[in-house]
Amino acid sequence: MNWLTNVVRPKIRNILRRETPENLWIKCPDSGQLVFYKDVEANQFVIPGSNYHMRMGAVARLKSVFDNETWFDVALPEVTADPLKFRDERKYADRIRDARAKTGLNDAIKVGYGKLEGAGAVIAVQDFDFMGGSLGMAAGEAIVRGLELALEKKSPFIVFAASGGARMQEGILSLMQMPRTTVGVQMLREAKLPYIVVLTNPTTGGVTASYAMLGDVQIAEPGALIGFAGARVIEQTIREKLPEGFQRAEYLKDHGMVDMVVHRHDMRATLARLCRLLMKSPALEPAVKTAPQVSAAQIVTAPETVPAAPHA
Repeated sequence: MNWLTNVVRPKIRNILRRETPENLWIKCPDSGQLVFYKDVEANQFVIPGSNYHMRMGAVARLKSVFDNETWFDVALPEVTADPLKFRDERKYADRIRDARAKTGLNDAIKVGYGKLEGAGAVIAVQDFDFMGGSLGMAAGEAIVRGLELALEKKSPFIVFAASGGARMQEGILSLMQMPRTTVGVQMLREAKLPYIVVLTNPTTGGVTASYAMLGDVQIAEPGALIGFAGARVIEQTIREKLPEGFQRAEYLKDHGMVDMVVHRHDMRATLARLCRLLMKSPALEPAVKTAPQVSAAQIVTAPETVPAAPHA
């Protein structure tokens, strides 16, 4: 018998019981260390002791890159939510609805336009919490629209990739986004505008086989899993044991698949430096760090043609 639930009166029971948020503490997957959630959030979702890079949501990622945490949301084209009327254990439409409620996003990719150390930039972020960051029609349209906006603004395009691959619930319509995004990247390349890809944990499947590996500069976060097929599938196919750290960011850098592995704390400065270099721009003074922060609710939603972001 539970004394609290069966003996104590309900009013007294409510006083004794304190509700604890589920995410109050975070356990580091690498070291097992328990860390206070607010400390991890303030540290850009990097575990202070082990430097393990946790997954980062789209809004938090954009805040960490744009000057003064301010940007314009880019209006994205509407697509059919469930083109194939797909159903497995659950309806695809129900999965989409739950993912939108969980993340607050319309789909897996969010695109913003703003200033990066004083210079305009278009940044797309793939949120793994939205159905594993899978590439569907909406995500493909978001990447293409971001590339088009970079062409219009003559600015760099930066992608933070995080995905489990193409979205199976949309079948061939999902796979079609691979060549579409590849053509969009080629258009940016012909205009001689920088295309920079940041590979985060994990980046796999059809995303790796398309726009995620086409950057002028390929950056990876420490420890990120990057590849097309899973390690177990590869081992079963070639009937060999894979080397230690296979498909991890550091291994890929050592073997020439990525250009650099950059800690999240250094990511903003690295991206700004690369954009200046590739755009042949002079060095600019960094944004003032003491500017007031802007909450997600205060972010301005831009019209189809995005105006220039205001200076700090």
